[in-house]
Amino acid sequence: MSTAHHTYNEASAFLERHPDITSIDLLISDLNGVIRGKRIPTDNLGKVFEKGIYLPASVFALDINGNTVEETGLGLSSGDGDRLCRAIPGTLHSVPWINNKHYGQLLLTMEEMDGTPFFADPRQILRRILGQLSSLGLTPVVALELEFYLVDRQRCTRNLIQPPKSPCSGERAAQSQLYSVLELDEYAEFIDDLQSAAQVQGLPLDTVLKECAPGQFEANLIHTDDVLLACDYAVLLKRLIKGVALQHGFEATFMAKPYGQEAGSGTHVHISLLDENGKNIFAENGDDPLDNKALQHAVGGLLELMPDSMALLAPNLNSYRRFQEGYYVPMAPTWGYDNRSVAVRVPAGSKDARRIEHRVAGADVNPYLLLSTVLASIHYGLTQQRQPPEPITGNAYEQIPAQLTNSWTKALHLLSTNHIFGELFGKDFIHVFIANRHAERAEAMREVSTMEYDWYLRHV
Repeated sequence: MSTAHHTYNEASAFLERHPDITSIDLLISDLNGVIRGKRIPTDNLGKVFEKGIYLPASVFALDINGNTVEETGLGLSSGDGDRLCRAIPGTLHSVPWINNKHYGQLLLTMEEMDGTPFFADPRQILRRILGQLSSLGLTPVVALELEFYLVDRQRCTRNLIQPPKSPCSGERAAQSQLYSVLELDEYAEFIDDLQSAAQVQGLPLDTVLKECAPGQFEANLIHTDDVLLACDYAVLLKRLIKGVALQHGFEATFMAKPYGQEAGSGTHVHISLLDENGKNIFAENGDDPLDNKALQHAVGGLLELMPDSMALLAPNLNSYRRFQEGYYVPMAPTWGYDNRSVAVRVPAGSKDARRIEHRVAGADVNPYLLLSTVLASIHYGLTQQRQPPEPITGNAYEQIPAQLTNSWTKALHLLSTNHIFGELFGKDFIHVFIANRHAERAEAMREVSTMEYDWYLRHV
């Protein structure tokens, strides 16, 4: 059966199961991981699966405010032309959190008119990196953990965000309460609706736990050997969490550092590699991970390329506020066993489940670019047999000085001069990404913050 016929059958079966649905949201994730797209009547769904739809290539030139960054070369200088967008099989589901509306949603990816991958689509970048690993006979298995905050829709007197009031007690949270079951109970209806909506949409949501700051939670996705689908799930889970939060009267944010004095939100990736026989190559050669060359080389690649990949892992202005000591955020390219003070952690557990946990990226990262960065670094480490330093025992913050940049400008410069990412991601993509980020930074520098008025208006 052809792919087109298979996906067309997916559309027909979906409409038969959901005769009440009247509109479908066609979604595509931009450079920032922001969902863009259009809404169509269900009568047009079959045509989308059969022939695709057209969207402008400048979708991947948009900054966080939706403005086209002309310096990318994807805007008016190239005629702002269209590209073909194809449906991603398995992502057609109903949208259960919009009351009294009957919507479905479908995720798309962008291609050139001849069907080849569009170079600026982060999902296609990830497909490219997966091809590099496949050529080594390796299949990644990944799981993502996404941290987020619930915030009150009502701002405080200074127009700043604040934690929501508990649906049970009516009190506003003011303590950390990591792993608090009581707070899980207080937000039980929200979490139950989250789990139910994820089940409706086929998203493999595993656990939801209370994180360490007021109103902060973590959602974990079940591991899978389909990395593209894992990132599709992460993109759609973010949309789902935001939608369910609004239904309960909150807002959900994936900002990396929404509160200056509280913990930031990260996206952690757990990853192992299977060989052609389905065996975890990180589990070979005895019980000591130091005896496993593949694990050592993978970690070596991750650590070596980490400083130059910061622009991809921390993509915007707010991202760099997260890198502060004392908040369990990696400050240097370090690694260790069962150690949460390092950037790359090898969790405790059985040898068969041995994996790497990458802990650097913020919650604001584009999931496709995060996995592309991690897998490209692992590919480099394996092929070049990069050897890491000795693993850290104890508190890494007390042993290794901060080395990862907290400067957006420096991060972009480091990425622009790294030839490895240029080769693996494509120089054209790196140009678009960096031009987009520089334009957004320039726009941010034109804004004056309330803090600057407080500090400088009367005193200088």
